[in-house]
Amino acid sequence: MKKLDQVFKNNEKWIQEKLSVSPEFFSDMGKGQSPEILYIGCSDSRVTAEELMGVGPGEVFVHRNIANMVISIDLNVMSVVNYAVEHLKVNHVVVCGHYSCGGVKAAMQSADLGILNPWLRNIRDVYRIHKNELNAITDEDKKYDRLVELNVEEQCINLIKTAAVQKAARDRDLTVHGWVFDIHTGKLIDLKIDFEGILKNIMEIYHLD
Repeated sequence: MKKLDQVFKNNEKWIQEKLSVSPEFFSDMGKGQSPEILYIGCSDSRVTAEELMGVGPGEVFVHRNIANMVISIDLNVMSVVNYAVEHLKVNHVVVCGHYSCGGVKAAMQSADLGILNPWLRNIRDVYRIHKNELNAITDEDKKYDRLVELNVEEQCINLIKTAAVQKAARDRDLTVHGWVFDIHTGKLIDLKIDFEGILKNIMEIYHLD
């Protein structure tokens, strides 16, 4: 790993690069933000949201945690969703997982992981819901990859359960998307979440707006 001093040298270089393209870059950035996308991804150091999407500062509102979870009692992610949807008025909410996710793999280990236990239990719940499909997969790597995809889908459902997302979907056609980043190829994969179908399906129980 580079020494921390190199980080500040990189920062100076980055500043000069931005100013050479646009002298008003930082003054414009200080005027506020109006991103179109809320991105909820994994904290994994190999998966950088802006870089893999090819976007710059101000274009995406980002929240990251272990295994890209959307848990209703996690005030951090719920605050991010509320602020992004109700105040920044994003029109797209993305949950992005990635193959070879350490959080997903850890969730399926028979081990006491301390404070991680309650967090990872939410991934185990995803496995429980889909255990018939997952248990039919004999290749362990493919099983974990499929669990990554199913976890993304379940977190999208958790988003659609929220009042903020339901209201924005009704008032301005906000949409929820599920993606997976293939860490082996660099490719972003759209899981093509059926937002309208899920919304219609859950409204009998989770209708909050």
